[in-house]
Amino acid sequence: MSFWDDIWRGRSEQFDSGSAASNSISLTKRRSVVSLTKQGAATGNLRVNLSWRMRTSDIGAPERVSVLRHPSKIFKPDVVQAHTQSMVNVDLDLGCLYELADGTKGVVQPLGDFFGELNAPPYVKLSGDDRFGSGSGETIFINLDHREDIKRLLVFVYIYDQTPAFDRTHAVVTLYPSNGPRIEISLDERAPQARSCAVFSIENIKGELTVRREVKFVYGFQAELDRLYGWGLQWGRGYKSKTGR
Repeated sequence: MSFWDDIWRGRSEQFDSGSAASNSISLTKRRSVVSLTKQGAATGNLRVNLSWRMRTSDIGAPERVSVLRHPSKIFKPDVVQAHTQSMVNVDLDLGCLYELADGTKGVVQPLGDFFGELNAPPYVKLSGDDRFGSGSGETIFINLDHREDIKRLLVFVYIYDQTPAFDRTHAVVTLYPSNGPRIEISLDERAPQARSCAVFSIENIKGELTVRREVKFVYGFQAELDRLYGWGLQWGRGYKSKTGR
């Protein structure tokens, strides 16, 4: 049995407890911070999921027919055309910048195959690379049993080597804590030319873990997010492997 089989089969209840919550918290500009510690969710594995779909207004926009010329059309619903190759294919990737208590810094992301580790530093693990926006999306696990070893995290989304199209997608990042309601953050702000977005941060401040909504779009990639948040890493051009994990 592989490592990931063990997580999903042998410990599925731990990961599913957050998703079973009957309610959720939406982080917005007005309500941008939630304490994992105060809601008793600062232990276990925090599951972070990215999912997205194309906005319906961009999926084969139907031709508008004059009602005066064709009055019967008023009783017929518009047909939404299927996704075609003429549309922009969007490949959103989920990543995480980390800084540990001992000063270690780095990134977990599909680009460069930096998938991280869950039970060893950095205690952040990317489960795979979803290149088609499927129902499962992309998922990062954060081991909060090692919260004392984590200083801060920044979870971000970027478009890999494609036309900027954040304004054509409806993307949602959902956090599933080990206890309490799930936490949802929608990337609903229009940023047509942006290639990356800082979604949320987690900070360990005097033993309290807090989640803060960021939702800051930038026109560059990870290096620009690094400068914005002062990580100080060295960046170079990277590529994905031909098959996602």
